[in-house]
Amino acid sequence: MSQVILTRKAEGPALDYWLSLLSGHLDTIQDLLEESHPLIHPNSVFDTSDVDGWRNYRYNTKALRIWSLTYEEEFTCPLYVTASRGYSECLQLLLKKGADVDFAPGGESALHGACENGHNECVRLLLRYGANPNIQSQDGFFPLHHCKTEESYLCAKLLLQYGGHVSSQSEDENLTPLHVAACHGLLGHVDLYLRYGAAVDKQDAQGNTPLGVACSHPQTTDQLDSYYNVCQRLVDSGANIHTRDNDQQSPLHLACKSANPLTVELLLKQGAEVNAMSYSGNTAMQNILQVTSYKLQNQPELIVRALLNHGAIRVWPGALRKVLRYCCSSPRTVEVLLNTYSKLRGTEDWAEVVPEEVQQKSPLFFQSVFLISRSPRSLQHLCRCALRSYLEGRLPNTLPNLPLPPPLLQFVQLAFEGILY
Repeated sequence: MSQVILTRKAEGPALDYWLSLLSGHLDTIQDLLEESHPLIHPNSVFDTSDVDGWRNYRYNTKALRIWSLTYEEEFTCPLYVTASRGYSECLQLLLKKGADVDFAPGGESALHGACENGHNECVRLLLRYGANPNIQSQDGFFPLHHCKTEESYLCAKLLLQYGGHVSSQSEDENLTPLHVAACHGLLGHVDLYLRYGAAVDKQDAQGNTPLGVACSHPQTTDQLDSYYNVCQRLVDSGANIHTRDNDQQSPLHLACKSANPLTVELLLKQGAEVNAMSYSGNTAMQNILQVTSYKLQNQPELIVRALLNHGAIRVWPGALRKVLRYCCSSPRTVEVLLNTYSKLRGTEDWAEVVPEEVQQKSPLFFQSVFLISRSPRSLQHLCRCALRSYLEGRLPNTLPNLPLPPPLLQFVQLAFEGILY
């Protein structure tokens, strides 16, 4: 087995070989391999630790560079380079020329690289030539762990068809492929793994199940549906919604942190413990209130309303001024919280904690907030509070059975009106 060292002085066939692999020039690679040069081999090892320095030297002899005082070896091989870039014809040529299909001088095999980048045809070729679908990288990950994008679905399917272990855990973090798929909101992968018998409740090193991982991953507004669908699929497959992580956080705690209203509603309907506390003493309500100001696009007010309608303990009245300070950018969140009290006192100084620019965006609403302690709440509101108090803990199951018209039903469930009275 030969070794090619890429340094600032690298020239000749070795350099041409490297550049051809990077660009996928099949004819050049074939010509170089047929020349029987001692440094040109399907299993050559490239030291890429100084690739940047080498490029500066190769194309600009006057380039200046700051050299690191430490040296870290970074190795790769032709098979990994071509597989990770999707050059299937070059990959096939190297395999026909005798490349070791599981060779991994850099710690990851070509199969890892092909899966990481979703190159299905390269994965197919490697497996046909005998690649081990359960080969472990230097960091303790299997090829299935590298299937992290929608494009890698067929890669994952091929790995399983060739004997990949669907519930294999990574070395340090104990992640399964199902954890990885759930983390990235990949419903297709999740469904595939479950059909192959993946363990739905296996916990990682942090105590998270795949459901917990899906609930906790940061989610933009356009990702909410994807993560909800993943959670729905996991729950339908028997995932335990009560399993806690090492910090005693349930999936409901985590879904509130990521502010996904759909997932929170799903967990509540499945019977999640709405007032359970984590090691830090936080409930699901505290988690959503802490992230409200920077999760506005996710409509955190829907989560607050759902929690209250499922029996969440209300905020202590003495803390409402503080909540107003941190949640005033979401008027609806403030509205739904305040509409659970039959009376409020000491609201005159609340205007001090709400920035003027925020007040100007919803003037009528905040004016009603600052005035509610000066006169009794409306009779309609007081009736709502009385009914909610009587049905406390039974609202979700009882209200649909009451002979109330839909508008009144929505009112009792804290429908948003944009004003307090």
